[in-house]
Amino acid sequence: MKKLLFLSFIVLIGLASCQQKGGSNTTVGEYFAPVDSGVQQAGIKMVSIQTPVGKFKVWTKRFGNNPRIKVLLLHGGPAMTHEYMECFESFFPREGFEMIEYDQLGSFYSDQPRDSSLWTVPRFVDEVEQVRKALNCDSSNFYLLGNSWGGILAMEYALKYQKNLKGLIVCNMMASIPAYEKYNGVLRSQMRKSLVDSLQAYEAKGQYNDPTYQDLVFREYYNKHLCRLPEWPDGAMRAIKHVNNEIYVMMQGPSEFKTGGRLLHWDISKRLGEITVPTLMEGAKYDTMDPKYMEWMSKQVKNGQYLYCPNGSHLSMWDDQQVFMNGVIKFIKDVDEGK
Repeated sequence: MKKLLFLSFIVLIGLASCQQKGGSNTTVGEYFAPVDSGVQQAGIKMVSIQTPVGKFKVWTKRFGNNPRIKVLLLHGGPAMTHEYMECFESFFPREGFEMIEYDQLGSFYSDQPRDSSLWTVPRFVDEVEQVRKALNCDSSNFYLLGNSWGGILAMEYALKYQKNLKGLIVCNMMASIPAYEKYNGVLRSQMRKSLVDSLQAYEAKGQYNDPTYQDLVFREYYNKHLCRLPEWPDGAMRAIKHVNNEIYVMMQGPSEFKTGGRLLHWDISKRLGEITVPTLMEGAKYDTMDPKYMEWMSKQVKNGQYLYCPNGSHLSMWDDQQVFMNGVIKFIKDVDEGK
C-alpha cells in the first residue's frame, strides 16, 4: 500500500511538472507551441503593411504564445532597431508573457523605402495598427511598450486606437518635445563650461557629424544620460550601428542637443487625459527626460501609475534593470488580474 501511494505521489509530481505554469495560466507546452505553419523561423515574421505609396514589409519576432498577455515593443530613434530592447528576452518569457520585437518601417531589418512622405507620426501609428492585426492582438491581451520615440508612438497610438489596448507602458519619453528640449538645456547647463564651449563651436558650423564632436557627446553626455553601464550592451551598440540616420535627422534633428526635425513642435501634453487604458509611465533619475515630468504624466492619464528608476538613465531597462523590469512586470500582471 505504501509503495502504491509513493508511486501515485510520483505520478502527481510528474503531472504537475508537465503543467508547470508559464505565467497567466499558460503552460510551458502551450507557451512554446508553434503558432505559424510551415517551416519554423524562430518566431520571425515579415508583416506586410500598406502605406500611401505602396506595400512594404516590416520585421517582427515573437517569443512564446500567451492568449492573455501579448506585449509589442516599440523601439526609439526614430529609425533605431529592436536590438537594444533584446534585454526583455531575459525577463518576459520566463514570466510567460508573449512578447514581440519589431523593427519599424525604415529600420535595419525592415524595408527601407526612400520616400520622405512616409516619415510622419500618423503614418507610423497606422503601421502599428496593421502590425497589431497581423499578430492577432486585441483589447483582451494587447500591451504596448514604447521607449523614447517608441513612447511617442505608443501614446499617439493610444489616442487613436486605445479601444484595441489592454495596457500602455511609456518609458523615458515626455509628452512634449518643447518641454524635453527645455530640460535638455538644464542638463547641458550642468556640464563644465569648456565642454559646452567646444560643443557650441562645432554646432555653430553645423559639424554634427564631426568625429570629435560625436566623441564628446558620447563620452560626456551619452555615458551619463543614455546608458550608465561602464560597457554598453552589445544590443545597444548594434542598434546604434544600424540606425537609419536619414530618417532620424529628418524627424529628430541632427543632434540630441539640436532638435530640429518634424517632431520639433510635437506636444500632446494637453491630451493625456484622453488616455483611459491602464498606463505605466516610467522615468529615471539620470534620463534625458525629466523624471518629475514623467511622474506628472502618470497623473494626467485617467488610470496611471508611475515607476521611478533611481539609478537609471534613458536606457534604464539596462542600467537600472531590476527596478525597471520588476516594476513593468508587476504592472502587466496587475492589469491582467484586473487590479
